[in-house]
Amino acid sequence: MSAAAPAPALPGDPPGGRRAVLVWSVGVAVYLVAVVFRTSLGVAGLDAAARFHIDASALSTFSILQLLVYAGMQIPVGLLVDRLGTKKVLTLGAVLFTTGQLGFALSPSYGTALASRALLGCGDAMTFISVLRLGTRWFPARRGPMIAQVAGLAGMGGNLVSTLVIARLLHGVGWTATFAGSSLAGVAVLLLTLVFLKDHPEGYAPEPSPHRGASYVRRQIAASWREPGTRLGMWVHFTTQFPAMVFLLLWGLPFLVEAQGLSRATAGTLLTLVVLSNMVVGLVYGQVVARHHAARLPLALGTVAATAALWAVTLAWPGPHAPMWLLVVLCTVLGACGPASMLGFDFSRPANPPTRQGTASGITNMGGFIASMTTLFLVGVLLDSTGQNYRIAFSSVFLLQAVGLTQILRLRGRAARLERERLVASRVETVHVPA
Repeated sequence: MSAAAPAPALPGDPPGGRRAVLVWSVGVAVYLVAVVFRTSLGVAGLDAAARFHIDASALSTFSILQLLVYAGMQIPVGLLVDRLGTKKVLTLGAVLFTTGQLGFALSPSYGTALASRALLGCGDAMTFISVLRLGTRWFPARRGPMIAQVAGLAGMGGNLVSTLVIARLLHGVGWTATFAGSSLAGVAVLLLTLVFLKDHPEGYAPEPSPHRGASYVRRQIAASWREPGTRLGMWVHFTTQFPAMVFLLLWGLPFLVEAQGLSRATAGTLLTLVVLSNMVVGLVYGQVVARHHAARLPLALGTVAATAALWAVTLAWPGPHAPMWLLVVLCTVLGACGPASMLGFDFSRPANPPTRQGTASGITNMGGFIASMTTLFLVGVLLDSTGQNYRIAFSSVFLLQAVGLTQILRLRGRAARLERERLVASRVETVHVPA
């Protein structure tokens, strides 16, 4: 892929087309429902604290445990996708996250609710990597950046459902009816997966590879990790995703209501703004990177810089509350974090062959969720230890950003050099075809 135009289709690329869109849409629907379930706690945080009689640290444990399971499952899920294919993994994921959402609805205690969120996180972990793999099996490689951004866009659609639908249902019909009723969406996508989803189009089955024993697993992980592009992708994902994830998943609503003095309705509108901004920016980033591959890193670094600057201004604003215009700008900029995190996959994808795409994507996807889990924990602990001082608690964002930026700057040169070498080699092989 050149810096000025999309790469031509490679020999053996899937054709794409209407059927590819339909099949891929089934996988995207599974991912969307998983995100609805994942983020439903973000609009129910204050209700969960009251329902289970817990403080900020215990409340953050819900999301921390969920993300801990999610992050810990990424490499195993990548290996499973490489070995079993997309349909089997997505089917299992839908069963698990639906069971977890239903269990959360019916949980009589904090302990059982924690177990339900862990189960939900396990199922959720199986969706996004599967959708990425499905895209590479059904669409030409030149469509990769746009496919990844549209998948992320669908995830934000799930977040939008949480902020607009789950929140209203929660305060209309109550906790149990809301979470139990939403679990029916999991049943629906499970049926769609069983009936309509296929791993790849006819004639484009991947080459069989030996999947035997622990040695295969070690080789697959080690080979993916050795690639600087995989590690760079992971750190890009780490550094860009977590500010918006922490805000939407748990702490955004309490911050806006308790620290900024907004009503729940106004706070919900600002959370919706983050999601809508994400959708718009995702489409823009996907188009830009598809046409100008070299724009990946500037877009990622620019997003990190803008996010850090807006958080610094918001937290340092004199007086008890930041002005509404500043909160609007902050939420708009936070919307760019999700699309920027998708750029991580545009570093790991060209660094690994098709047989390692699931494993490499799993390593990349761990980054943002590890950062989010760490920040959720730090914010919860700092809130309890400082008497609900959100300015101090949210300053932990800068620490994680500094760690991530250090690693990105360390890896970017070597990853770019190896990617150029592979691109030159592939062009030579294409031109010099043996007679």
